[in-house]
Amino acid sequence: MLLSEGQMSDYKGAALLLATLPPARQLLGDKGYDADWFRQALAARGITPCIPSKSNRKAPIEYDQVLYRQRHKIENMFGRLKDWRRIHTRYDRCAHTFMSAICIAASVIFWL
Repeated sequence: MLLSEGQMSDYKGAALLLATLPPARQLLGDKGYDADWFRQALAARGITPCIPSKSNRKAPIEYDQVLYRQRHKIENMFGRLKDWRRIHTRYDRCAHTFMSAICIAASVIFWL
């Protein structure tokens, strides 16, 4: 798990997590992860990317649209986490404390 700064782009954070990805067949990602080097790194690990192309890409890359529709479950999880005011407004200045609040909220959400 990685807690990055709010202004960091998605694929820069993905570069930090790439070495720690668990074995998987496919990876769901939004347009923020559309980068040729990221797709090549996933292919080298045997992971099929399901990432739509950015609008400024000259030749769009095909992706599994049926599988991509399942991504709403990920967005719903982030939405439920942001129902917690402490997480939504990020009152905690220390990253360690903020990550602890996220873990507590995720645990409560899981059990409810």
